[in-house]
Amino acid sequence: MSAPASPPLGTPGLGYAYRFAFFNALSFQIVLGSPMVLYARDLGASATVLGIISGMMPLLVIFQIPAAKHIARTGYKRFVFAGWGTRVVIIFLIALVPLTGRFLTPASRIALLLFLLFGFNLSRGISSAAWLPWITALVPAQARGKYLAGDSGCMNGGSCLTLLLAALVLWRLPTPWSFSAIFVFSALMGAASLSFLKRIPDAQNPRRDDANPHPVPWREIAAYPPFRKLLRLNVGWSVAYGGLTTFTVAYLRVAAGMSEGRILVVTALSYLGGLGGLMLFGTRLDRHGSKPVLVMALLGWLGVLVGWLLVAGRVVPPGMALVVFLELCMGLGYAVFTMANTRLAMVTSPVMGRDHFFALFSVVGSLTLGLAPVFWGLLIDAIGTHAAVWLGFDWNHFSVFFLLVTLTLAVTAALCTYLEEPRAANVEDLLRDLLAQTPWRSWLRFWPRG
Repeated sequence: MSAPASPPLGTPGLGYAYRFAFFNALSFQIVLGSPMVLYARDLGASATVLGIISGMMPLLVIFQIPAAKHIARTGYKRFVFAGWGTRVVIIFLIALVPLTGRFLTPASRIALLLFLLFGFNLSRGISSAAWLPWITALVPAQARGKYLAGDSGCMNGGSCLTLLLAALVLWRLPTPWSFSAIFVFSALMGAASLSFLKRIPDAQNPRRDDANPHPVPWREIAAYPPFRKLLRLNVGWSVAYGGLTTFTVAYLRVAAGMSEGRILVVTALSYLGGLGGLMLFGTRLDRHGSKPVLVMALLGWLGVLVGWLLVAGRVVPPGMALVVFLELCMGLGYAVFTMANTRLAMVTSPVMGRDHFFALFSVVGSLTLGLAPVFWGLLIDAIGTHAAVWLGFDWNHFSVFFLLVTLTLAVTAALCTYLEEPRAANVEDLLRDLLAQTPWRSWLRFWPRG
């Protein structure tokens, strides 16, 4: 493949970033997504262990803090490439774990799996410190929303495809060989993504921070008002979202009795929802700003979580059509929130010290995102099989989990109103634009005027 002659984002060779995102999604969705959760459940992992697996990746992003000062000396591209290359090697080792069943107990395989996942996520946590500063330096400010929409589209498309392939392999009764096969596929796609990563142009770091004798002013960075409000929003979001996809999969497998293949299919379909969200909001980010998009995304998430709450409380049966609808909405909501949140971080972070702003942004959100699923897993295990029916609602470990997540997200939506963004439109303007350009535009005639 060759890079486009006239890149739409203004930087020659940046098109390779999209191809990297696509093949990277073909890889990481196996190791960090539903297939890994299902494999751990197949080994008998508890909710707490599932929480550790889910939380390990964001927890180890904390290593971005010490890593940030080494980026200028190494360069963006070399820094990311080294970490991603290490990840690929570890995935090949993970592919061997299902084949050790002849001489290792399930508990030993879980321990070995956690050890390898720790190495995988550690290399990712360190090397990802350079990714956002690198892309921010390459993409012009006026095109960042467009870039993020394209990047998210590639990620959602790759994720959908790889989960459908995994569902095909695991559709019948899963075997160690079938799990090993999808892990090998993940490793091969990771290796393919490296070839495109290597072709992305490098960017000039604005400043050599390692030459500065003064310590990094982390307290002043965190106290910068627009950035502080964004950090606060991300803490709320991470507490609510941390473990949500993991324990949704666990609910479908344990409580709803859905097979591995069906779970992977409905999870794959969630990424089609993500593509729909990009079509609706991708081009509107640069036009309306991130804040109104974040408000709409969080309000939509509240509706989705109420749906899961009713299903887990056995008020509504977990029919296939309803589960697919909720998964589609989850994919849409996650894609839109992540895209708008990342763009707002780009807008909020000053050019000077950008590496450290992004490192703190990633670490604060990711640390919470990593601790949350461990907490949720402990809560689910603590409740265990205890359940009670009150007012026609079944209060069990999953319904309590979804209720607490819904309340947390409601607080996060309130925090969203305090965000600062220059020249951001209001939610009404964004909603008018959406209605005017979609099949719902006929509803505009009922919109209040004046």
